[in-house]
Amino acid sequence: MSRPISLTPAPAARAAGCALRQAGRRLPQIGAAFGLILVVAGLAVAHLGAGARPIAPRVVIEALVAFDADSFDHNVVVELRLLRLLAGLVVGAGLGVCGALVQSITRNPLGEPHVLGLNAGAALAVVTTLSLGPLLATQPGALPPAEALVAARPFVAALGAGALFALVVAAASAGRSGPTPLKVTLCGVAFSAFAAALTSAQLILDDQTLATVRLWLAGDLSGLRYGALRAACVPAGLGLAIAFAVAGRLDALALGDGVARGLGVDVARTRLAGLVAAGLLAGAAVSLAGPIGFVGLVVPHALRALGVRDMRLALPLSALGGAALLLAADLAARTLLAPRELATGAMTALVGVPVFIALAARGRR
Repeated sequence: MSRPISLTPAPAARAAGCALRQAGRRLPQIGAAFGLILVVAGLAVAHLGAGARPIAPRVVIEALVAFDADSFDHNVVVELRLLRLLAGLVVGAGLGVCGALVQSITRNPLGEPHVLGLNAGAALAVVTTLSLGPLLATQPGALPPAEALVAARPFVAALGAGALFALVVAAASAGRSGPTPLKVTLCGVAFSAFAAALTSAQLILDDQTLATVRLWLAGDLSGLRYGALRAACVPAGLGLAIAFAVAGRLDALALGDGVARGLGVDVARTRLAGLVAAGLLAGAAVSLAGPIGFVGLVVPHALRALGVRDMRLALPLSALGGAALLLAADLAARTLLAPRELATGAMTALVGVPVFIALAARGRR
């Protein structure tokens, strides 16, 4: 007797089909990762070649690999421009990952370090420390003022960013509705304005501090030193490590607190870890370049438009995308009105503000 022909796919065939579909979905994401790496590399070469003395890309690459270490172009690239490039990579990557974390923790598509108070809190903490610097330097056993401020600024900024963001989340969580995206955004804007007012009040009363941080408050990468970069790399590295450690649990949070608890995720501890990571990353970025905004808003939305949903992939891509966006903004700031330079934060705002308005309008509809 002949066996009936089954039209149901065999388990092996179904598994192979699922694997092919998953690979098909991942191909654009893998392409996006390689594309971002190439974009960052190209922008880095262009960034090093731009300036009062333009340098060709081939000469920049030769200077980086020290083919001619005694040439004038090598000294310009390595001694004068490399620091700004490295700072731009750290700041852009930190802001990109911080934006992805904030949007995931608050489940708010408008979440961004500049909007939700992290940048304002970091700036307030740094300005307060600078104002109190002469008083702190008189304490027994204190480090010299300049050395102490350079070493402590990233952690002071991180503490200020995390504290103000915690206040925003706590205020938005009040009431029956909980922390809705609208409440989180409004509380972030309100607390940011309050912190900015306190910062301005201190600067009005302290002309010396105002002269020190005037350009820094506009968001700029000029005038840095390697000591400041080394100090900022410590909290930035800690923030990235914590963010990558909780990335899988953040995906569960996106399904709702109840579902996340059912999957065995400690919601409170995961949110706290994300808050600490976001504060460290924002503090490191603000300590170097000041309160640059909208990088953390544009990059995560661009990745979601490419279909990147898994936070374990979104975080490293956010780092690459943030670095690319900030390098492009800084390159434009240096070349559009050459030999005069614009603030890097002004260029990111030109891109970020229209995106923010478009997202807010779409959410209202």
